[in-house]
Amino acid sequence: MIRSLKLLAILLLCAAAALPTARPASVGDVAAAAARLGVDPQTIDDLVTANRILAHEGILDAYGHVSMRNPVRPDHYLIARSIAPEFVTAADIVDYDLDSVPTAQNPAEGYIERFIHGAIYQARPDVRAIVHTHSAALIPFSVSTIPLRPVFHMAAFIADGVPVWDSATSGAPGSTGILVRNPAMGASLARALGNRPAVLMRGHGAVVATQTIESAIRNSIFLDADARMQIAAIKLGGQINYVSVPEAHAMATYHGDPRRAWDYWKRRALGR
Repeated sequence: MIRSLKLLAILLLCAAAALPTARPASVGDVAAAAARLGVDPQTIDDLVTANRILAHEGILDAYGHVSMRNPVRPDHYLIARSIAPEFVTAADIVDYDLDSVPTAQNPAEGYIERFIHGAIYQARPDVRAIVHTHSAALIPFSVSTIPLRPVFHMAAFIADGVPVWDSATSGAPGSTGILVRNPAMGASLARALGNRPAVLMRGHGAVVATQTIESAIRNSIFLDADARMQIAAIKLGGQINYVSVPEAHAMATYHGDPRRAWDYWKRRALGR
C-alpha cells in the first residue's frame, strides 16, 4: 500500500510538471519579441503580464483578450495570437493595423473578435489599452433593464453610466450573431462606447478602454467586483445608495498609485 501511494505521488508530480504554468517571461524572449515588433521590451513585458493578471484574477479565462496601442506606431496595436490569456508569452504577441490586419507575413491565427480593438483605437485616439471580457458578473446587466452603477469608490469611473451594445440592433453591415467578426461590427461597438470607459455587450460581455495598461487592468478587475457587489446589494432589498456623480467626479482627480495595484496583481499572477 505504501509503495503504491508513493508511486501515485510521483505520477501526480510528473503530471503537474508537464502542465503549462504562468511563469515570468524570460528576458531573452521579451527582447526577441521587442526586436521583432520594433518596440521597447517593457511594452512586451507589460502586455504579457496583463494577460497573466487578468487570467489569475478570473477576469479572462480561455477566452477574452487584452491589447495595447503600439507606442511606436499609434496606427497599430499589439495583441496576442489566438491563445488562452494565461498561456500568453512574448513570442505570441502580434502587430495589427487599425483595420485589424496583421502586419507580419504568415501570422499566427488571430482572435476572431480582434476587430473590437482596431475599431476602438480608430475612434478613440486617447485610448492606449483595451480589455474584452466575458465576466459572468457583468452579463446580467447586459440583458436586463437594471443599469450597472458604482457601488463602491473603485468603480466611480462608471458613474456617468455604462452603455449597452446589442449586436442584434446595431445595424452594422454583415452583422451575424453576437461575436464582433468584422470591422463594421467593431465600428458599431466603438460608437456605442463613445467617450465612456466601458461598454456592455448584450449576452456577451464587456469592453474596457483606458489610457494605460495599468488602468485597463484595474478598471476591468473593479468593474467585475462592482457588478458582484451590486447584485449582492440588490438581493438585500431596499434602496441602494450608489456612489453619486459628484462623488465620482471628485474621485476622478485622485489617481492614487496605479503602480502599487499593478505590482500587487503582478506578484500574485507571476510569483514575483
